[in-house]
Amino acid sequence: MVSIFMKKPCKDHLLAAKRILRYVKGTLECGILFPTTKENFEIEIIDCTDADWSEDIGDRKSTYGYMFMLGNAPISWCSKKQEVVALSSCEAEYISAAFGARQAL
Repeated sequence: MVSIFMKKPCKDHLLAAKRILRYVKGTLECGILFPTTKENFEIEIIDCTDADWSEDIGDRKSTYGYMFMLGNAPISWCSKKQEVVALSSCEAEYISAAFGARQAL
């Protein structure tokens, strides 16, 4: 969210960026752990997609996101603003699912 204000940032955006950096600094010991495989153990890939319909009041575009997990570990994720204006929450979710399917392929 902070990056959308790069053209014309203000003091609030700087404070938000500093807060993000403090959060990252405080969580350096955290990491992503991949499960170990055991005999007769299937690893499944799980895909989750979601959209927030018309979140941005300025241009009425929705934000979508997806995340792929291998077992319990995230391996791919994305959060972006949709390129088109969705006319309903159902359409925004459909666009999100389509982007998630494209990533899966």
